[in-house]
Amino acid sequence: MVRIVAGVVLFLLGALWISQGTGAMKGSMMSGHGQYTVLGIVVALIGIACALWGWRARGRRGNAPGR
Repeated sequence: MVRIVAGVVLFLLGALWISQGTGAMKGSMMSGHGQYTVLGIVVALIGIACALWGWRARGRRGNAPGR
């Protein structure tokens, strides 16, 4: 469950950085700087991978024999 929550948090953080980097969200020093868009994409992809990893691990545990 921790991996899923961490993955969702990383994805949301990446989405925030993407929106700031592209200039869609104003009001910070990150607004309009392309490197934050790239960093946001990387963080969002790591978040998706982490959440999927946690989801798959949780699914395997639920299908264990004897349950």
